[in-house]
Amino acid sequence: MATIQHSQPQAAHLPSVHDRSTFQEKVVFAKRKVTTREGWLGNYDYAWLCLPSLPFTKDYHSRAPPFYALNQELPVLLAAATGLQHALAMLAGIIAPPITFASSLNLDGPTSAYLISSSLIASGIMSLLQMSRIKLFRGFYIGTGLLSVVGTSFATLSTANAIFDSLYKNGSCPSTQMSDGTIVRGPCPDAYGKLLGTSLICSFLETGLAFVPPRTLKRLFPTMITGTVVLLIGASLVGTAGALTWGGGSNGCQSRPTEGIFQLCPDISAPRALPWGSPQLIGLGFLSFMSIVLTEMFGSPFLKNISIIVGLAVGCIVAGATGYIDGSSITTAPAITFLWVHTFKLSVYPPAILPMLATYISLAMEAMGDITASAEVSRVDVRGIEFDSRIQGGILSDGIGGFFSALFTVSPVSVFAQNNGVIAITRCANITAGRWCCFFLILFGVVGKISGVFLAIPNSVLGGVTTFLFASVAVSGIRVLGLNKFTRRERFILGASLSFGIADLLVPDIFTHLFDGVNNPNSGLQGLLTSITIILSTPFLIGGIVGVTLNIILPRDTEDATVITVEESDLEKQYEGEYSPDSGSK
Repeated sequence: MATIQHSQPQAAHLPSVHDRSTFQEKVVFAKRKVTTREGWLGNYDYAWLCLPSLPFTKDYHSRAPPFYALNQELPVLLAAATGLQHALAMLAGIIAPPITFASSLNLDGPTSAYLISSSLIASGIMSLLQMSRIKLFRGFYIGTGLLSVVGTSFATLSTANAIFDSLYKNGSCPSTQMSDGTIVRGPCPDAYGKLLGTSLICSFLETGLAFVPPRTLKRLFPTMITGTVVLLIGASLVGTAGALTWGGGSNGCQSRPTEGIFQLCPDISAPRALPWGSPQLIGLGFLSFMSIVLTEMFGSPFLKNISIIVGLAVGCIVAGATGYIDGSSITTAPAITFLWVHTFKLSVYPPAILPMLATYISLAMEAMGDITASAEVSRVDVRGIEFDSRIQGGILSDGIGGFFSALFTVSPVSVFAQNNGVIAITRCANITAGRWCCFFLILFGVVGKISGVFLAIPNSVLGGVTTFLFASVAVSGIRVLGLNKFTRRERFILGASLSFGIADLLVPDIFTHLFDGVNNPNSGLQGLLTSITIILSTPFLIGGIVGVTLNIILPRDTEDATVITVEESDLEKQYEGEYSPDSGSK
């Protein structure tokens, strides 16, 4: 194999098993795959993947391995290694939402461990659907046909927290007021069941959006809106989940009550319980954070792709050596588990319907950007009919994923953006690697002890890592915003959206008393008022709604309108040529 230096060769399209038409040819191919060195190892430079980025290896790391296209033949070991990287890169992002839900609702250990396992299994199953490209009718598809994987969505966290707050305030979930005025929440698994049930029926909205022409969606939700939404999602999570967990926990100990089990974090029964914000807890989180930084500086390409896991591992090693880890969650976790080992009473919480509908719209917007990035790093077209069908198929798969994830007892799943970085670094966009990723995710979920290990991670270690993870989401939003020209109109829309979004971030209770003057509302009106309050109290929802509304009603600049008209005219010509009676459908 020739050495490639400082170059970005186009994807090589070598024959794959799908190109072999006869059964005999497929048998010969499979035999060669499992009985030859080339089939197992190929000629990939594995040393490049594993050597650290030290000063004396700088020249070596300037050489890049070849690019492996979507359906190109891939050695078994490389497919498995790259798939493992994708799975590990997703791991922290997948486990963060269920751990946050369990903490917010004070769920017991076995239930919390099950939420982690079910999230991993569901993410693996739904990623297989997202990577498929199943043709339906009239040019519609399910799935992107790209190495685009899905996991539990961060966008649901902010909405879910607002819904849980509402359920605790109205007495649907138990809580106790201590003598010092602090409120301690009791376990409330039914609240999670309400989230799942509401999510299930609201998923049909995103499924319907998949059949709206992509050019219409792009006009309704331009990058100015999607960037704002993603930015506010990340910024909100840094404050409501990341930083609170870094300080010791978000289960009530952050209020530092003077009595009760949450006087110390995570509670008074923990091996080394400390008050929230203690220097020891902050130091543990900072150690995990710095491990991520050092991995990025000196780690091999493989380690850089899993820097979040490295941060968790280093933090846990130090925490274990200093007595901060409670291993009971590992010993009580089952050896093998699967979906529906624990179940929740599915029900619809009417005040949560509007917020969840808005959340699914934001998931569709997020999917459009992430799929575009996946296509870009996979070196396939990012314009034209085929690309639009990938967007359509990805949004449809996301909507179907929201429906089935609720049946799997998992919160909504969405396309993960961080895996595009793995594709870019390893230069492997191959679907086979994606299927290996799904295998590892399902394996991690089925082995119940793994979820017990994740549950044993001290809050401060997890917080130091997730703070970085959530901030990376905000940075992704800033990157999307950077794609705009920042005309006067765009600046105005951005400013108006952030006015509400940042106000919610900095003063979370600003809209909670908006309807206090409404006397004796009936149940229907009360549900509507609660729904509006949840939307107004969720930064990315209110910011996105303001942005979409202004984008529709504000007149466009003359230059922008001309560009949009030309682009739509070109797209219409493409569609006419593609779907004309003489050409057939794609």
